[in-house]
Amino acid sequence: MSQSYRLPALRQLMDQQTRTSTRERRLEQLDRAERLLAELDPEKEYPFEYLCYRITGYRADSTSLLVLPGRDARHDLRLYVEDLSRTVALPIEEAPEPVLTVEEVSRRYQVSTRTVNRWRRQGLVGRHFRVDGRLKVGFLESSLARFVSEHREQVDRGTRFSQLSEAEREGIIRRARRMAAVRQASAAEIARRIARKMSRSPETIRMTLKTYDRDHPDRAIFPPSTGPLDEEAKAQIYRKYRTGTSAEVLAKQYGRTRSSIYRILNELRATRLLETKLEYMYHPSFDDPASSAEILAETPLPPDGRAPRKVKAPKGLPPYLASLYEVPLLTREQEAHLFRKMNFLKYKAHLLRDRLDPTKAKTSELDEIERLQEEALAVKNQIIRANLRLVVSIAKRHVGPSNNFFELVSDGNMSLIRAVEKFDYARGNKFSTYASWAIMKNFARTIPEENYRRDRFVTGHEEMFESAADSRIDEHEYETAHRRNVEAVQGMLGRLDDRERRIMISRYGLDGSREMTLEQLGKELGITKERVRQIESRAQEKLRRIAVEERMDLPMF
Repeated sequence: MSQSYRLPALRQLMDQQTRTSTRERRLEQLDRAERLLAELDPEKEYPFEYLCYRITGYRADSTSLLVLPGRDARHDLRLYVEDLSRTVALPIEEAPEPVLTVEEVSRRYQVSTRTVNRWRRQGLVGRHFRVDGRLKVGFLESSLARFVSEHREQVDRGTRFSQLSEAEREGIIRRARRMAAVRQASAAEIARRIARKMSRSPETIRMTLKTYDRDHPDRAIFPPSTGPLDEEAKAQIYRKYRTGTSAEVLAKQYGRTRSSIYRILNELRATRLLETKLEYMYHPSFDDPASSAEILAETPLPPDGRAPRKVKAPKGLPPYLASLYEVPLLTREQEAHLFRKMNFLKYKAHLLRDRLDPTKAKTSELDEIERLQEEALAVKNQIIRANLRLVVSIAKRHVGPSNNFFELVSDGNMSLIRAVEKFDYARGNKFSTYASWAIMKNFARTIPEENYRRDRFVTGHEEMFESAADSRIDEHEYETAHRRNVEAVQGMLGRLDDRERRIMISRYGLDGSREMTLEQLGKELGITKERVRQIESRAQEKLRRIAVEERMDLPMF
């Protein structure tokens, strides 16, 4: 089924008729749709109710106010006929009038098959017929005659361009062979150059060269590539392109055409898109074309029209946590709108992904999927930012002697993100209630687990094991080495910055100070235990370099 409908209403009508109409009804609708297509003026607009009635014989009530541009309606009706005929699969011998295949039209008008396919995109209506057990595109004699009548100049031009004399063909072959020998250029580039010099279409030149290479494989100007690329080669092409290598350069490196490089890039891009997990909460309004504009509208203002009152951040919070209180909270209406919008965008991306074939993926399709997913992510982040202060509030209530506040906030943020993904806004509940339950449920599980781990495995000297390698020395050797390190470190503390010096003094109990753990230092300095460890490692590295410069022995560093 075609993925390039411009009007969701006609695409939905197509899906509905495929599911509910009998084969006889669909055959009748094919003729009705094609007759309607011939009557539509691209410069006018048409109510969807009128189009639906002309195709199906029934009037659509729910979308009676929907008005569609004539140009887009003509485009989608052509796709409608092709897609509906595929579901009927009428044998070609049962067609009501003579049918010509793409190849037969090509021979009749002396044009290439690509030109015929280009005519299809420009309005030539095709249908799918069953020929020798396979579905093939064919054109009713009346449909072809109507297109030729409406596009006489275009058809004549295509016919004129395809009529090459033998001398012209030999000239094209000679020029292409000479250019391929002296230039490292692709077949498409050489075809474009010859087309400009001979005032011919690039497609005519390309088909001439392709036909010659097919008929003379031993003297081919552009011999076929050595074979399909393996997955590793495709991955290399994708990585090089992402790091700035152009498609033209990649085509030369791998002996491929530029279009084949783009196909490989799109294939890997599509594969990576499909590997990305996409979850959403479905709602029946997502399938109603009339609801789309309302769902995608801007976030509504509060009922009173006033900006939300700013809340003062609690004292003692670091600046990055205090900044969360500058983000206004969402009203119930705003919250429901954002959740509906986020899930609708994901649903639209899911529909496109569900029909995506990586081997035939188009750039426009991939761009649209990525755009929908990026917009959904932006809405998701807006919801998360408006609720981050909820995590801080709950984490403060769970802080204890063995629970680090910043670790609780980090863990709570992950619970909040999961809650945004799982929340069903259609039930009418407030998200803060659901998120609070999810965060506290996670804390109820992780805090006892962490306390058990500490009670079971912590020895009281865990920081020493975390920061120093196990050198397997006995206690007397360790004390001797520790004393030596203390004496050496005392002489070099002046070469550290204030925070590094403070941490080293407290960690080693220098100058009569009490030895402190990573966690104790973190609370005192307002940073995490991991950050203290990083600063200590940096200070140790500085001391190690100083020791090397001054030829001192610091075995613990």
